[in-house]
Amino acid sequence: MTTQKRRQGNVTLRGKERSAPTADQALLDKREVDWVHNDPWRVLRIQSEFVEGFDALHKLEPAVSIFGSARVRPGAPMYRQTEDLARRLVERGFAVITGGGPGIMEAGNKGALEAGGTSVGLGIELPFEQGLNEYVSLGVDFRYFFARKTMFLKYSQGFIAMPGGFGTFDELFEALTLIQTKKVTHFPVVLFGTEYWGGLMDWIRGTVEAGGYISEHDLELVTVTDDIDEAVAAMGEPTKRA
Repeated sequence: MTTQKRRQGNVTLRGKERSAPTADQALLDKREVDWVHNDPWRVLRIQSEFVEGFDALHKLEPAVSIFGSARVRPGAPMYRQTEDLARRLVERGFAVITGGGPGIMEAGNKGALEAGGTSVGLGIELPFEQGLNEYVSLGVDFRYFFARKTMFLKYSQGFIAMPGGFGTFDELFEALTLIQTKKVTHFPVVLFGTEYWGGLMDWIRGTVEAGGYISEHDLELVTVTDDIDEAVAAMGEPTKRA
């Protein structure tokens, strides 16, 4: 019988141990009474995550991150399109980075790996079992979302958001915030799937921009498309980091 497990950094949890809080939960839990002793040790663990991430990825070629739902099944139209998109990115000279899980993430890693490219998975500890998919050629598991997000942003030249849920929205709006505040100077963002993203973009332009909450220039780097060629072209040419 296969027992469900959960990874917590280098630790594997099974049975009753799986119910232990994730690192993020423990960090953000305001009910903790012994923070004076626990938080300083967490700082060292957080530091180690950054060191491990930087060490694993510092030689990575120019890369594009693909985000999207973990719930898309292999063989579904969006799964196949993501495979093709990742393949085209590799042919253009990019590595492909995903969250390393199933669904759209798996499709991105599969397309990149089968095209002979570098297929990166940045995993995250979750309360339920997930783990890195079998198509990841370079994988790093994180306990903390903010450490993982830093790796996406530091080692990506652009983002392509396929249809997805809250996690995809989180990454998308963080990227848009960094563009708006000029924390990143050239960071193209593609929303793939006009039917899926069209309503959101209509609301942003018709309500958010029209109300003066963002400027008309804030969305200049956002491309909404159903065309793989256009999505790949929007990422520009692979650019080596200085």
